[in-house]
Amino acid sequence: MREIIAIIGWIVGVQGALGLAGRLFGDDPWGLVQKWWDVPPAGYVVLLVVGAGLAFYGEQRKARARR
Repeated sequence: MREIIAIIGWIVGVQGALGLAGRLFGDDPWGLVQKWWDVPPAGYVVLLVVGAGLAFYGEQRKARARR
C-alpha cells in the first residue's frame, strides 16, 4: 500500500508541475490533466502540493518499513 501511495503522489505531483509550468512558460498547460479538464492555475498548484505530500508520506513509510 505504501508503494501505491508514493506512486500516485509522484504522478499527481508531476501532472501538477507540468500544468503549472505550461501555464507559466507556454500558452497551454502540459500533461494529461489538461486533456480531460480545464483546471485553473491554482488547481495545478493544489495538485502539485497534494502530490508532493502523498509522495513524501509514501516514501517515508517505505523507508521506515525497511528499517
